[in-house]
Amino acid sequence: MPERIQALPDDLLVWRFPRWKWRFLRRCFPGKRLHFVEQEKSLPGPAALLLWGSCPVPDLQVPLPVLRMEDGFLRSVGLGAELTRPLSWVLDSRGMYYDARSPSDLEWLLADGEFSPEDCARAQRLREEILRHGISKYNVGAKTWQRPSPAQRVILVPGQVESDAALAHGSPCLRSNLGLLRQVRAANPQALLIYKAHPDVVARLRALGQGEAQAREYCDVWLEDVPMERLLEQVDEVHTLTSLTGFEALLRGKPVHCYGQPFYSGWGLTVDHCPLARRTRRRSLDELVAAALIHYPLYFGPRGLITAEDAVALLAHWKERSQGRKPWWQEPYRAILRCVIGVR
Repeated sequence: MPERIQALPDDLLVWRFPRWKWRFLRRCFPGKRLHFVEQEKSLPGPAALLLWGSCPVPDLQVPLPVLRMEDGFLRSVGLGAELTRPLSWVLDSRGMYYDARSPSDLEWLLADGEFSPEDCARAQRLREEILRHGISKYNVGAKTWQRPSPAQRVILVPGQVESDAALAHGSPCLRSNLGLLRQVRAANPQALLIYKAHPDVVARLRALGQGEAQAREYCDVWLEDVPMERLLEQVDEVHTLTSLTGFEALLRGKPVHCYGQPFYSGWGLTVDHCPLARRTRRRSLDELVAAALIHYPLYFGPRGLITAEDAVALLAHWKERSQGRKPWWQEPYRAILRCVIGVR
């Protein structure tokens, strides 16, 4: 069991978590007593308050230390918006990795932590396995795209869900997909510009961004349902607000331009158009990988916590088994979800 889990109080107050996540939570905190509640509850002895994402802290009679959870960077084979079974979450006692307004545990690791040669060697091996198996966050997509010949400079702009906290709290300079496309096109008029819509938007489980339908006016290629790992192999650069695609591009040795302040920017590995002044330390790619994929997340299999390496192997197995095929029930299931969440 990780030391940071052992160090937690024996009682965790799980505040308003969706019921489908409960069984996965139990795998993350072996030996802890989880109290699933939606209103104030007095607990025996010391406890910590566990919240999902940016959920507001409830007004409890007794202040408790706050922990936040979110999806990890190697999550599943399938979309989180479809409630696909997760394989990793992150746990943060300071903030959250996508909220640049204040340091998170991940930022603390990168700013103040120390990584041994063994950490970096392990990170390198993990990165090589991720590339060998073509692993990304969601591992979805079945279509193909071929880079045109003769080759020219190809830039990928990944779309994001504009209502997400990652843009509200992590991109103070620019917050729209259309605005990003306009800026990238103006600075790179001769490049072949690809726009890849966010898979949640393509699945119509999240709404298009403001003016996003006009994106075709500023890009040369609009892509949907192409596996991200195959697309990254064919582009020269990635320009993004805060998308995890930027991190996945770094893993593959691609230049990355950041117009927001994602967790992987500010460490000397990206071109930062909206720099964050407090991030001054230079980090290697292996140190970034060690922090973001080894020390920060929690990985959990069917029987409990597992290692990052085990998670990559399991994702590779699931991905090979699915082979990009969509199950027959996916569209009816999505239709039901759209009704529940109110997206048309």
